[in-house]
Amino acid sequence: MPLPAPQSPQPFNILAVVQSGRLQFEALLLAASLRASNPNFAGRLYLAEPQQGGKWRSNPAVTDRAARELLESLGATFLPFTAQVFGQDYPHGNKIEALAALPDTPFLFLDTDTLVTGDFATVGFDFNRPAASMRREGTWPIEEAYGPDLAGLWQSLYDRFGLDFAGSLDETQPANYWKRFLYFNAGWFFHASPKAFGAKFLDYAKTIRDDRPVALAAQEIYPWLDQIALPLVISSFGGGRPGPELAGLDGDVTCHYRSLPLLYARESDRVVEVLEQVAGQKELRRVLRDFEPARLMIYQNRGKKARALFDRDDLPRRERQLRFALKQAGLWLR
Repeated sequence: MPLPAPQSPQPFNILAVVQSGRLQFEALLLAASLRASNPNFAGRLYLAEPQQGGKWRSNPAVTDRAARELLESLGATFLPFTAQVFGQDYPHGNKIEALAALPDTPFLFLDTDTLVTGDFATVGFDFNRPAASMRREGTWPIEEAYGPDLAGLWQSLYDRFGLDFAGSLDETQPANYWKRFLYFNAGWFFHASPKAFGAKFLDYAKTIRDDRPVALAAQEIYPWLDQIALPLVISSFGGGRPGPELAGLDGDVTCHYRSLPLLYARESDRVVEVLEQVAGQKELRRVLRDFEPARLMIYQNRGKKARALFDRDDLPRRERQLRFALKQAGLWLR
């Protein structure tokens, strides 16, 4: 009896948020790397673009005609939306409010400072069990001398939304150590329904902002609000930490590089190869030369100097140590 034919991966859309300035240039690298690494990608790349009005007093939209036309030629679809809750005072909230504008089919959110370096067909998505990036540091919460411990702070949030706190714990980690608690980088996350996920994300983030548990009264929630709410949302949909089937995200398939100096300092040879391959295209070079980090790091070869400062097999443990060394060498740009 013949074996059943393998199932095709479920199609999905990709969402990123674009604005004028740095994000439009990063979006060019994202779109070009997606096309280069996944020429047969079955979904669409949507670039959610906040509009002036609502909570945006200035105009955040992409007004650079050359950048806009090039993004469209690379297959990106602009998705205008109006931020009604966060906007200019908390731009990280764009990724939350933009979800409502997407077609209601499976999606993967990516920050614009991401390169696609491999084939998405190798990633084992289960869109009904959401997950997010574990490439993070223990940035939140900060344990107070006379306040609740980390467990008490996180449990207050799970209790506030009626969620299973105990089921979220990584019991292989020591008690009260930050990695024991579900905490993500919001550089990528996914789910089957952007409308359902986005509605809950918005509700949780607004509640934490406006009506937080008493235990969090002394905690600073900015700029981490999206990352505070995200694990709660993922837990509410039955998701959790990504398993080995998702290793390609933050691995061989995507790279959330954060900044071009950091990319050259710590990422793999494959990431640098993809970056320089797509940035070397004549159409992209013409536009990216207006972006100082690209002009200096890629086209004027300062990236190679940054790369020579570090041993990729023995990098500093904290990102701030990388940043400090780059600043000392005059190679830090954002």
